[in-house]
Parts: sequence; C-alpha cells; structure tokens
Amino acid sequence: MERLKQLKLNAKSKWLSTVASIWIQCTSGSLYTFSVYSPILKSTQYYDQSTLDTVSVFKDIGANSGILSGLLYTYSTTDHRYHHSGQRQPSPTRFLGPWVVHLAGAIQCFAGYFLMWASVVGLIPRPPVPVMCLFMVLAAHSCTFFNTANLVTSVQNFPIYSGTAVGIMKGFLGLSGAILIQVYQTIFYNNPTAYLLMLALLPTINPLLLMWFVRIYNANARDEKKHLNGLSLIAGIVAAYLMLIIILEQIFTLPSIAHVFTFILLLLLLASPLCIAIRAQEADSAKISGNIVCEEGQLTDEPHLVDAGKPYARQDPIGYHRLPSNIDQETEDEDQNTPQWGENLNLLQAICTVDFWILFFAMACGMGSGLTTVNNISQIGGSLGYSSYEINSLVSLWSIWNFLGRFGAGYASDYFLHVKGWARPLFMVITLAIMGIGHLVIASGWPGALYAGSILVGVCYGSQWSLMPTIASEIFGVVHLGTIFNTITVANPVGSYLFSVRVVGYIYDREASKKWDTCTGTHCFMLSFLIMAFATILGSFAALGLYFRKKLFYNEVILRRLLHSARE
Repeated sequence: MERLKQLKLNAKSKWLSTVASIWIQCTSGSLYTFSVYSPILKSTQYYDQSTLDTVSVFKDIGANSGILSGLLYTYSTTDHRYHHSGQRQPSPTRFLGPWVVHLAGAIQCFAGYFLMWASVVGLIPRPPVPVMCLFMVLAAHSCTFFNTANLVTSVQNFPIYSGTAVGIMKGFLGLSGAILIQVYQTIFYNNPTAYLLMLALLPTINPLLLMWFVRIYNANARDEKKHLNGLSLIAGIVAAYLMLIIILEQIFTLPSIAHVFTFILLLLLLASPLCIAIRAQEADSAKISGNIVCEEGQLTDEPHLVDAGKPYARQDPIGYHRLPSNIDQETEDEDQNTPQWGENLNLLQAICTVDFWILFFAMACGMGSGLTTVNNISQIGGSLGYSSYEINSLVSLWSIWNFLGRFGAGYASDYFLHVKGWARPLFMVITLAIMGIGHLVIASGWPGALYAGSILVGVCYGSQWSLMPTIASEIFGVVHLGTIFNTITVANPVGSYLFSVRVVGYIYDREASKKWDTCTGTHCFMLSFLIMAFATILGSFAALGLYFRKKLFYNEVILRRLLHSARE
C-alpha cells in the first residue's frame, strides 16, 4: 500500500508534467509541414497559386492569434478562492487547469484537419475558398492552445530557470515539423492525403492522452538546473539526429527498412526525457526521506515534518551579480516591500505600458523579417541559381537552425542572468543585431551567402520565440502571461505582411516585369534584404532601449526574486 502511495505521488510531479509537455510539443508543429499537403490541396480543390497562398496566409493568421488561448489559460488556472473581502471561498476553477486549454486545442485541431481531409477525399462537397480558409484557421489556431498550455505551465513550474524551460518547450516545437515528416515518410510515404488524416488524429490524440499530467507545481528543488540540463542535452541530441537523417535522405535513397530503423531510434530518443523525470523524482524522494532542512535550519530524519509539495532546499545560488548590499539581511516582511514593478499585470494594463510596445515593435522587425525570409527562401535560391536539391536542403535545415535559436537563447540568457546578472533584454539586442547581419549577407548574393545568411537569420529568428515570452513573464508577471505574450506574437504576421507583400513582393514583381515575369540575379532581392536588415537593426535599438529601461528592475527585483525563490 505504501508503495502504491509513492507511485501515486511520483505520478504528480512537475518533472512528469514537463515530459508530458515535451511530448505534446513534439506533435504540435503541423504548421511547418504545409508544403507536404499543399499540392494535393491545390489539385483536388482546383486552386491556382494565388488562392493557395491565400489559404496559407490564413494559416499564419491562425497560428499567431493566441489571445483566446491565453484568456482561457488564465481563467482555468487562476485561483479564485479569495473573495474581495479577503475571506476564503470555494474555488470555481478547482476542477480546471491547463488540461482545459489542451482540450480546446485538440477539438480545433481535429475539426480543422479532418474537414480539410474530408474535402480532399470528397467526403463532403468541395467548400468555397472562404470556408477552406476557416478550416485552416481552426487547424492552425489549435497550435496556440497547445503552446500556451505547455509554455506558461513550464514558466510557472520553473520560475528560477524560466529561460531554459521556455527554450526546451520552444525547441521541441521547432523540431516537431521534422518529427512529423519522419512519421509521414515512414508510414505514409508519398500519400499526402493520408498525411492530412494523420494530422487530424495524431496531434489530437496525443494531447488528449497526456494533458492530465500537465499541471502547475509551486515547488523549487535544489537540482533543478542539473535535470533541466539533461532535458536540454536530449533536445540537442534529437536535433543533431534529425539533421543527420535529413542530410542522408538528401544524399541517398534510403530503403523502407532504413526508414523504419531510423524512426524507431527517433522514438527511443523522444522517450528518453522520461528517464530524466524518473531520476529527478528519485533524487527528490531521497532528499525527502533522508536529512531534510527544517524551517529552523536544523536537520531531521522525520520526513513527515516537511511537506513534499513545498520547497525544501535552502541553498543560496552562486554568482549573482550586483545585488543590493543588504540582500542577505532582508526578511520576509522586507521582501514584501520590494518594488514589484509590472508584476502580474493584465492585458489591458500591459498594453498601456511602453515596455509592451517596445517588445511588439522589436518582434515585428525580428519575427516578421525572419518569417519573410523562410517563406521566400525557394524564390531567393532560384533567383541566385541554386539547384532544387540545394533549396530543399535549406528548407529542411531551417527547422534545425530555428531549434538552435529557441533552445540556445533560453539557456544562454538564463546562464548569464544567474552568473553575471545580465538583464535578459540584452540577448534580444544581440540576436536582432546578428539577424540584421544575416540579412546583409543574403543581400550580398555572394557564393554560399544564402547558406550562411539563412543560418544566422534562422538561429536569431528562433531566439525571439524563446526570449520574448520569458522577458514578458519577468516584466508583466505570469498570471496573465498566456494572454500577453500571445498578443505580442501578433507582431509576427503584422511584420510578415509588411515585409512580404509591401517590400519583397512589390520589389520582386517590379523587377520581374522587366523580364517576362521572372527575375534572376542578386538584384531581385538585394534591396528587399537591405530594407529588412535596416528594420531589424532598428528593432535591435528598440530592444536596447528596453534593456536600459529595465536594467535597474532586473538588478533590484528579478535577481532578488530569484534568490528569494531559491532560499525558500
């Protein structure tokens, strides 16, 4: 009986919650695989290229309109047990949690992709284009629900290392497109119609099975960083393995048995985070059952004196930089008097701040220009004389560069915040400036410039997806984080529209009209990428302004809050 109780306890931990979130993220990247099923959508629905592009635009709109998911997450996870009089009241959301957000996403995912599949196979009459756009919005919109539930829960479970946690979640989401394609090539090779049905089922069933494990746990463990590093290492190994498979598939024609073998090995790698969770739980259990630090600072061998759901480690982190001189003497009462600037603002309050619009502008420049680059990489390669093989390699490898940025920026910003005390917006300044350099490299048109430029742009584009939510959580708080960061994400399609349609599309069409509607040479995209380089560097200066605005805030509030959390 005691063993069964222990197993039940282990089934409810933030480590198992993190693993469940990772596995959900691994199937939530269907948006990155539009090119797999777009040809069958075009041929069966009798679309021209312009109409197909219109459907694709609605995919981007749905994928970047996550305000509803943020509102639902806030309602489902906020504790309403306290009446305005201060008296404790029954919580109307006591049966709710992140699973509600996952459930809403799963319903939309199934509805959108199943109706598209039904249209392709003729199960329902061929829908008008606006209706097909609605199907696509539903399918794409579901991804914001999965992402919000997993990301915000991870931030709340790991407040001290939120950058690393966000990087892991965003990293696996970036890899999910390549993972889904591996499933397709192994099981449904050369059958895009079946792939559409798979997208209706796999990303729906997976969250439905795992969403019950994704919960919020308010406890800080001493070895969090070590175990998060283990998950980060696994993410890096999976990325390297996928990159190896992509390169081999481009060079060789692999037989079916080879696809099956590589796919099984991929599944084993994706299952390995469970080992990290088990090890973390065993370490926590060992500490709870052994010598535990009591509230008075004395050692005890009586585990019942300490709540296993509470933080039990009282070890100061090392290497904090520029902390107030009296930090070691502050008491809990003094900590309550610390200025909590911008903590737990709601969406309307956040929108009324300068910091919100600085983030929005910087993301419009960075995410918008990055998305424009990947959306036009085939046309850019064609104008520069790249072969179809080289272009396909660039498109396939983009997800790897995207992952490196998402994961690396979160990990590095956490490290330098804890060890050097560097405010996180500084990394946004650096990555946006490097992205601007990447745009300049592509604009040069030199041999191999598209390869080098796409690496710089891809890594830095992915970095913004990791940095922005983490910075938003620190400036505005975590209670309404899902709504706030999803609103800032709207900057992505806004920037993409301005750069894609008003800059790249206009300039390319103007140049192509001179030579039979086609354009070859460096001049086709040179001016466009010079403009995007200028805009991205302008976004870097905006982020620099945010850095100087919040430098004192990070020194006196964020670092103090991290130290206080680690010492609880």
